[in-house]
Amino acid sequence: MENMSGPTDVTTVPKPWGHETIWAKTDRYVGKILHVKAGHALSVQYHNKKDETVYLLSGELIYWVKLPGSEELKDMKLKVGDAFRITPGTVHYMEAVTDCDVLEASTPELDDVVRLKDRYGREGTSKA
Repeated sequence: MENMSGPTDVTTVPKPWGHETIWAKTDRYVGKILHVKAGHALSVQYHNKKDETVYLLSGELIYWVKLPGSEELKDMKLKVGDAFRITPGTVHYMEAVTDCDVLEASTPELDDVVRLKDRYGREGTSKA
C-alpha cells in the first residue's frame, strides 16, 4: 500500500553526470541524493512548478543561480553543510569540481525541467 507507513523503494537513476538516488517519493514531496562526478554539470534549467532545496553533503560544487533582478548566473559558493532554495522560474545549475553528493528535497514534479543548455544534448522540456 502506497499510503501506509513502512519501508519504501529506493531507486537509482543513471544520469550522464553521475546518478540520482530517489529515497522518498510521495504525492507531496520527493527526497533525492544527486551524485555528480568531478568535472560534470547538470543542465542549465528552471522549473515551472517544482520548488526545491539542496544541501551539499560532500565535495566541492559550483552552484550557479540567476537571482531575481540579475542578468547573469552567479556562483552561490555553497560549502559542505550549506543549503539553498530554488523557487519556480529560477534558472540554475550545478557543476562539480570534485565528486559531490547533494541532498535535494522538492515538491513531486520530477518531470518539470526546462533545459536551456545541456552538455549532453538534452535541451528542451524534460519527460525524464
